[in-house]
Formats: sequence, C-alpha cells, structure tokens
Amino acid sequence: MGMARRAPTSARALTSSRRPLTILSMNQGPLLEVEKLRKYFPVTSGVFSRVSGHVRAVEEVSFSINPGETFGLVGESGCGKTTTGRMILRLLEPTAGSARFEGEDLFALPPEQMRAMRRKLQIVFQDPYASLNPRMTVGAAVAEAFHAHNVGAPRDRMDMAAALLEKVGLGADSLRRYPHEFSGGQRQRVGIARALALHPRLIVLDEPVSALDVSIQAQVINLLLSLQREYGMAYLLISHDLGLVEHLCDRVAVMYLGRIMEIAPADVLYRSFVHPYTEALLSATPVPDPSAKTKGAALKGEAPSAMNPPPGCVFNTRCPLAKAECSQVIPPLTSRGPDHLAACIVR
Repeated sequence: MGMARRAPTSARALTSSRRPLTILSMNQGPLLEVEKLRKYFPVTSGVFSRVSGHVRAVEEVSFSINPGETFGLVGESGCGKTTTGRMILRLLEPTAGSARFEGEDLFALPPEQMRAMRRKLQIVFQDPYASLNPRMTVGAAVAEAFHAHNVGAPRDRMDMAAALLEKVGLGADSLRRYPHEFSGGQRQRVGIARALALHPRLIVLDEPVSALDVSIQAQVINLLLSLQREYGMAYLLISHDLGLVEHLCDRVAVMYLGRIMEIAPADVLYRSFVHPYTEALLSATPVPDPSAKTKGAALKGEAPSAMNPPPGCVFNTRCPLAKAECSQVIPPLTSRGPDHLAACIVR
C-alpha cells in the first residue's frame, strides 16, 4: 500500500541529499530508549480545585533513537509530540515510564546529576521570538551555557560564543545585539548556537522551522544537517511538515491521541504504510501540483478528547476500516517488517 507524493516546497528547496539510515555496530546500542512513557495532566474544578479528571497527553509511548540518527515524531496538533520531547529532557516530569540515555534512567537521576546530564541533551524551541530573553544580548544568551556548566575560562567565554555564532552563520558583531534586532531566521540560528554550545549528543528539534518563511526554512534545515554531519549528534525532530520529515529522518513514529500508531524507516513508512491513520495523515499533505490527484482517506468526525479517549484503539471512532473488536482491544505495536511496527488489528 502507498501513494505517489511530492514533497512540500520546504523539503524540495533543500540542497543537501537525504542521509542514509544510521547503521549501528555490533557493540553499539541505542543512545536513547523510551519505555511506556505516560503523562497525565490533572484537571481541577470547583471552589476547592479538586481533581475531576486527567488529560491523557501521552500514553504508553515507547521508541529508541540511535547515535547520529534523526528520529521523526509526527501527528496532529495535540497528539502529545511536544509533551514527549519535553519529558525526555525533564522540562516536564512524567507520570510513568522510563527514558534511558546512554544506559542511565533520566527520570531516576537526582537534580545535580540531571544538571550534568543536560550538557548532552539540548532543545531548539519552535518559537524563535519567545525562546530568547529580550533583556539579554545574543552573546550573553549563548555564553550562559558556559557559565552554568563552568566551561572555559570566564575571559574566554564571549570569544567562544562568537565562534558559535559564526558557525551558525551570524557574524561576531551579533554578540552585543539584542533579539529584537534580528529576523526570525536569525533568532533561530541563535537558538541553534545556544543548543550547540555544550556539544550535546541529542538535540530535540521542536518544530524548528514552522515559524519561518519557506526560503529561510531551507537555509536553517541545511544548517542543521551540516552541523549533524560535523558533530555526529542525534536529532529528535518533532514536526507537522511530513515532506520535511521524509527528507530528513532515518525513522519516523506516527502519534495519535497520545499513542504511537506506527514506527518505520522513513522510506518504508511513506511508501508501504500499514496503519489507516498514517494513510490519512499522508493523504492530507498538500501537493503543490494542481494536476496531481491523490487518493483521499477521509476521516470521520472530530478527534476525541484526551480527557475521555475512546475504549480500545483510540483511532477507532474515526477509522474508515474500524470493526467491532477495534473498540474492545487496545492493539499493541507488532512487527510488520524489518524495523517496522504498527498498532492495528484490521491490517
């Protein structure tokens, strides 16, 4: 099963070729292993703010990321992608589950050890305007990581920040300028320089180009690819742009209502998908060709509330292939081929 598709403009504008799938050596294991990750947000009501329910933002999410790999996380808004990324970094505390980074459970680390681990785990935020302190110069924002982790001599830290800014395409004269003096694309480059400061092994890219113009998106994406080749970092790419994900990612996980529906190598997922939700998501991608015809996989109704997800498969209320047993059984992720998992009992 599959469909012929052309990538959106942002992906077609890239000058870098798609990276080959990362191959691990026999003695090398995953960089990050996430197991049964769960996040419930309490909902309060009444005068005494009693807990009346929970928003099940992330439910039983499991995946792994290999060294140097780009792993994509895609799905509709509100499916739990960003919440998952923030829990891995412990910007949000999980309700349950584990995340093992280089063999250590991040959720079990005391504050001081987690602080040291943050040198290896960084994030580039979606909004380049809100992610920088307007009262700090760009140089101070980038050098803040050096101060926090006592990296380099104090007199050398601004020079180190200048070198990072030049690495991402900004001149050393940017050091004393404030965020409001930069464009959105330039601010995102500052965010990338700040994430790169401590030479991390994994960077979470939370919609890193969605707020930028298409022409600027291609420049920032090519910069990220260049930096990955130079430093050998792994990326967790959270994105709505399916063409971008197809171009950049080695493997892709598709999320719906807090659960993973399918995981596969990018070329397999986009051409030999299994789950009906993956099909619907891909068929909804705009094709910049008026003459192109795509097979629609229309979804019924609206997405259910994460406070009251449907029983069984969470996608059963909108699935065009749903059967009676779909509302009774939560389908596990089962193997559908090499490194290909899908959670569906119909296909």
